[in-house]
Amino acid sequence: MEDLSIIICSYNEEKTVCNVVEACRTFNPGSEIIVVDDGSTDRSQELLGHLSRSVKFTYIRHPENKGKSYAMVTGVKHASHEIIMFWDADSHGIRKEHFQIMLKPMINNEADMVLGHTAAKFAKYNLYPFRAYTGERVLFKKDLNLILDEIQDLRFGIETYINFYYQTHGKRVRYVLLEGLRTLTKFKKTTILKATKDYFKEGNEIATILLKNYKIKAKNIGNSFSYAPNIVKTRISNFQKTTNQKIQELYNKISQADLN
Repeated sequence: MEDLSIIICSYNEEKTVCNVVEACRTFNPGSEIIVVDDGSTDRSQELLGHLSRSVKFTYIRHPENKGKSYAMVTGVKHASHEIIMFWDADSHGIRKEHFQIMLKPMINNEADMVLGHTAAKFAKYNLYPFRAYTGERVLFKKDLNLILDEIQDLRFGIETYINFYYQTHGKRVRYVLLEGLRTLTKFKKTTILKATKDYFKEGNEIATILLKNYKIKAKNIGNSFSYAPNIVKTRISNFQKTTNQKIQELYNKISQADLN
């Protein structure tokens, strides 16, 4: 697909990132591929350099780690096409149909954003609820451009924030199952102790960022519906209350686990 930009954000993913880039190129020969290396300290830069001799992609490297959100925004700013796809650098089992399944609702004007999930993410929702907000996704660049300044410094909170923004602004969000796709868990990348700490840190970061931004975003949303019918105002108000409650519950859950 020629009007598609695939963005792969990577940090210390030397074991998988090159295979991901190759798969994305194989199944999308006419698409733009952008790899944003967020200051990796492993052999990612070296390996991607070798790969660039045989596989066409744009390589952008941050001199230091700036966080997932910064890397995603960097990719969007360098993207040339209107349809943006984010693909995890630690995934494997990538199939051609995964791209087709995610792009079809966008091409047919059936969705403003499509989220692709693996079966494992759904199965482990109770263990790590924030994973349901992450994963492969497709969006329109014109929509992302409106919030680039807001999301640049949200780090791991960026994907949850984007989902929240789309839902509260009436955007059409489609969830699809990517059968066969797998991602390496932190437990397979490092020690059990470090992986556990990283998961809690990531979850705590997401919840904290959401709580900090919720009141401002809720106020803006409320103002945008100031002239809407009462029934619409009521629905928006109820949605905000429910969302706030869920965010607080998740924050408490992660914080309590971190203390233990």
